[in-house]
Amino acid sequence: MSSDAVSRYAVDIQIRWSDMDAYGHVNNVQFLRLIEDARVYAFRHWFGSERSLLTEGILVARQEIDYLAPLTFNHEPARIDVWCCRISGASFDVGYAVKQPGSDVTYALAETTLVAYDLDAGTPRRLDQAQREALQRFVDDPPALRSHRGRR
Repeated sequence: MSSDAVSRYAVDIQIRWSDMDAYGHVNNVQFLRLIEDARVYAFRHWFGSERSLLTEGILVARQEIDYLAPLTFNHEPARIDVWCCRISGASFDVGYAVKQPGSDVTYALAETTLVAYDLDAGTPRRLDQAQREALQRFVDDPPALRSHRGRR
């Protein structure tokens, strides 16, 4: 899937002092908050501010995360790369790489499966053509999660 035209969206999300746990690093649950915040910013970039999957309806169906290195509090934000790694009829997968500006360390890789949802009907709905085209601009290979090893 990778090509020269691929573009990942990068967003800086501030790490909070309260994100740390008793071991002095960012708690595993807080990583999910970081990627959720990054996804919200990515959606605005991908779909525009006038039309959002967040207001039209989107559900998290699955999340997977590999913690690769401890991330500690500092005044630098986490830099999170966000991209689409699969598009189907009513769902798509979003990949993430959690880093920090100026560092080569990847602290976590993650993937979320999202389902377009009709809030009024209470059922999944198909992605429309404009949503598919918006996602297609950010398609890249899935993150190299441990569970993906051996997949073709």
